Amino acid sequence: MQIVSCPSCGAEVTFRSHASVMAVCEYCSTRVLKDADSVKDLGKMSSVLEDYSPIQIGTAGVLGGRPFTVVGRIQLRYAAGMWNEWYLLFDDGKTSWLGDSSGLYTITAEYQGNVQLPAFEALVPGQSYPINGSPYIAAEIRTADCIGGQGELPFKVGDGYQARVADFRRGTEFITLDYSDGPQPVIYTGLSVTLDSLQCQLLRDDDTIQRAAGRYRGKLSALDCPACGSPIKYLPGVTANLVCPSCATQIDAASPKAEVIAAGERVAAVPLALELGATAKINNQEFTIMGMMRRSDEEGTEWNEYLMYGPRSGFSWLVETDDGWSGANVLSAWPMQYQPGAPTVTVDKVQFSRLYDYEAAVTYAVGAFNWRVSVGDVTQVEEFQAGQLRLASEATQQELTWSRSSPVSADQLKAWFGDAFKGRAKGPSNSQPFAHNSHRKTAKYIIWFMLAVNAVPLLANFSGTWYLSAIGALAIYLPAIFLDNNDQT
Repeated sequence: MQIVSCPSCGAEVTFRSHASVMAVCEYCSTRVLKDADSVKDLGKMSSVLEDYSPIQIGTAGVLGGRPFTVVGRIQLRYAAGMWNEWYLLFDDGKTSWLGDSSGLYTITAEYQGNVQLPAFEALVPGQSYPINGSPYIAAEIRTADCIGGQGELPFKVGDGYQARVADFRRGTEFITLDYSDGPQPVIYTGLSVTLDSLQCQLLRDDDTIQRAAGRYRGKLSALDCPACGSPIKYLPGVTANLVCPSCATQIDAASPKAEVIAAGERVAAVPLALELGATAKINNQEFTIMGMMRRSDEEGTEWNEYLMYGPRSGFSWLVETDDGWSGANVLSAWPMQYQPGAPTVTVDKVQFSRLYDYEAAVTYAVGAFNWRVSVGDVTQVEEFQAGQLRLASEATQQELTWSRSSPVSADQLKAWFGDAFKGRAKGPSNSQPFAHNSHRKTAKYIIWFMLAVNAVPLLANFSGTWYLSAIGALAIYLPAIFLDNNDQT
């Protein structure tokens, strides 16, 4: 351990790790560079957003029998959201990083070895890449800016520091390729973890989190929509991206002053089956409804997804369809192997069979979200089924996520949320989390194929052949309607 004086204010600044080269003064936020026996003032560091993370400087835990302590933190922000990287110092002097994103946690350490790796620009979410002799699925490719820091860190970082990183997953294994310093990335390997599995101590309690969330040191702002003045219900700190319920303006609340991202238009309010701000105790944990978005597929089928947050559980979803309700959670353990279009995937030793794929587009959004959501956002969805359990992969150009869902009854929701639940009393979603006309969709493909094959005869003798094609199309499509109707009864 080394203690130095802050060159700006004179306060004590502690370096507990020999690998640390920079620390942020706790009192004046000066970046202190440790250089041999001297220190240097690198200027001020932006204060971190006091979010809903239970982790703090000084949190202790155990990984594989090795005790560690959290000694530093950087906060990073990209186009769709933000996350924390906590710098860990183990008792044996080794260091690692604890990634903290929306309640999902990963621990990684730098890997020493030479591996053939693709260029950052060539990476595609959802594709499989051989790394260290095993296939890993590209989960997220993003360019992020450092927006704040605390404690001690192993490299110089400050405002303007930009990270180019790509995350890969294989089961619970996790790899990050950091291209920030050039075309040859630094490799970090690790695994998905939970705070319970790390036996974490000295975490912030719920009351401390609630008091501090959304607060920059010395500053706290209440939020009304900057465009129309309407109040917006949200939990500060954890949900920095807001959509005004009155004028649909997108708002960035991850700063001391809320800023408009994109102007919206006044839209007809969609009736909510769950009020924004509604709370429930589920499995002895408090949850709050943060936001709602309505989505639709290519056939016009619509459903509602309610974002729910718990301080110890992170984010999850309640999905409302014409068939009922289901609850969904983002997966930390991914399939061991996967390629888009695969007939089956296996997670936690359970094999899921492919159902269908479709595009899902956001048609309405209101409230607070942990990423930037906009009307018109489109994701490519693949769904798989094993009994009443469903898996869904959702891919965009920047990331791929997996979630698992199971039915929830309306009576159960009523018991959880009380009068804040306005939904109809109907059973759980037993068959389809999202209502799809799968037989009709297949029939359409067959009809289009039939028309393509017969395109020349149709053009050559349209008046004599069109009715035969019409009869054939009806013979395919009408039974499909009958089968879909039977599936939904």
